[in-house]
Order: sequence, then C-alpha cells, then structure tokens
Amino acid sequence: MTRPPTPGLVADEPPSPFRQRLPWIGGDLQTVRNYLVRPPASPGGLPATRIEIPMKDGTGDRLVAMLDRPEAPVGDRSLVVLIHGLTGCQDSFYILNSARFWLDRGHGVLRLNLRGAGPSRGICSEQYHAGRSSDVAAALASIDPEWTEAGILAIGYSLGGNVLLKHLGEKGRQSRVRFAASVSAPIDLAASALRFHRVRNRPYERWLLSRMKAEATAAAASLSAGERRAIGRARSVREFDDVHVAPRNGFDGVGDYYARCSAKGFLAGVEVPTLLLQARDDPWIPAAPYDAIERSGNRHLTVLVSDRGGHVGFHSRGTSIPWHDRTIAAWMNRLSVEGR
Repeated sequence: MTRPPTPGLVADEPPSPFRQRLPWIGGDLQTVRNYLVRPPASPGGLPATRIEIPMKDGTGDRLVAMLDRPEAPVGDRSLVVLIHGLTGCQDSFYILNSARFWLDRGHGVLRLNLRGAGPSRGICSEQYHAGRSSDVAAALASIDPEWTEAGILAIGYSLGGNVLLKHLGEKGRQSRVRFAASVSAPIDLAASALRFHRVRNRPYERWLLSRMKAEATAAAASLSAGERRAIGRARSVREFDDVHVAPRNGFDGVGDYYARCSAKGFLAGVEVPTLLLQARDDPWIPAAPYDAIERSGNRHLTVLVSDRGGHVGFHSRGTSIPWHDRTIAAWMNRLSVEGR
C-alpha cells in the first residue's frame, strides 16, 4: 500500500473559516454523517497491537487500547492518543478517520477505550462517566516511554474531550501530555443536558439513550436488580444520569455530578498547550461556555469556535479529511516550530 509523503512541520494550513461540504449542510447533517457513511475497516498502518491497562482500584477492571504504528514512522512525531465520546469506542467513525490521518503523517496512534467501552465492556464491572479522569491519568501513565520520546498529543472527542480537559486541569504540568485538543466537548454538562432535551433534539436523545442503556447493562456490568430497573425507567439523558450515573459513582444527584465533573471548572488549572474546537451549530453542545474561556486569561488555552461544523462533524469542502484534524495538526506544528 502506497502512502502519501509525510508532510513537514509547517506543510498545511487549515481552511479559515470552515466551509461545509455538500450535501452535508447544516449542523444536523454535519453531525449525522458520521453515522450514515460506512467507516474505514481499519485506520491503516501496520497491524494494531491490543494493550490492556489494569486499573489499580480493586475492581479488576482493565482498559483496552489499540496501538497503531505507521508504515513510514517519523522519529520526531508525538504519539497521538485518541479518546472517544459517549457510547463510542476505538472503532467509532471519527476515531478511525483521525487515526488514519495521523498515521499518514508518521505518528503512532493509541486508540483508547474508556472503562467499559467497546472491547473493554466484557472485562470491566464499572463504567466510564464524564468525570472519570483518573482512568485517563492511569492510561497515560502506563504508556511505554519508548513510544513517547517526542511527547504525547491527546485528543478527546465529545464526552472524551470533557474527561481529557478535566484531567489536564487536575494534573497541570504533571500530566504526560505535551499538547492536547478537544473536539465538541460538553464542558458545561448541565447546559448540554438541557440542550439535548429540547423538542427538536428528542430523536437524538432517544437514540443516544438506547445506546447508553445497552452499554450500561451489558453482561459484565455488576449491577443490582434495582439499578437495572432504574436504568430501564429512565426517559432522558438527564434522568439516566440522575438515577444511575450519579448514585453509582458517589454523587449527590445529577446536579452534583454535573457541577463536579464539567470541564469548565478545571480549565484554570490547564498548563499545557490545549486547543478547544466547537461549532455554534452543534445541535447537542452549546457554544456559549466556550466564549467565557476566551475571557479567562489562561494563556495555555486556545479556543476556536466555528459558525458551522455540527457535533464532531467538520466535514469540509474540497477534502475528505475533517477540518478538525487538519486544524489540530497545523496548530501543533506551529507550536513545535516555535519550540513550545
């Protein structure tokens, strides 16, 4: 298989502003394209290596990650760690697409499954949630230093972006991450739940809630009969979080869960260069919380809010490569050239 030449550090600049590609016009079509178009069978590169990461919390749970190596590796390239969103996994469309993009640029890629997601569901009694940043910290700490000589670029999508940003705020300079980015992260969980419950979003919510219930009640989950009944009765994402996620994880109701786990409350502690990407026409996640970040004064944070792009969409004119991938690459390469 022939690969395109590996770009240099300042090879491409992202389009500015983002321009939608036909027929994916508007936030809804930009969003649903990821679920209508068949994803690549694999990200390419050399055969992936499955890695299991034991959690040291007495549960016996193990995270699962897939390590992809490029066919034409470049020694000075960061390891890219990709973290999926709610009900996603290592094989989500956007994860496979991004993995292929970074592999083609000579980077190694680690596709991390959060606890109980994808292939880790069968070996985990517990499950991820929006604030379970300790699992990300454990996964990053377990990475072989041989793979990270040029550092780590961590990218979180949707809920995975919130978890990653919370980790960065908690760890500051102690995180192993050199560069980080989030795409369509619900940094204000309460506002996102409210947006999701709008009448126009009810089809989305019913679809997502069914996936959340199926994931939560899979065979390996250590749930009581009462917990299974509560999950079955939930009629909204907020109610699911209130009757299951919050009590299961020691929060005093959904309000406490959202308040303590929203990434917006941790951004002041971020001390590594971090790019946050969001679209104003995202049907699921409001952009208003991102406007406040720009006024926070944290020089480590770069916020880019596009008028268009949907939720983890950014399917742009003139290329099949999502705008968010090219934007993150150009941003990181510029910082690398500047010596940051």
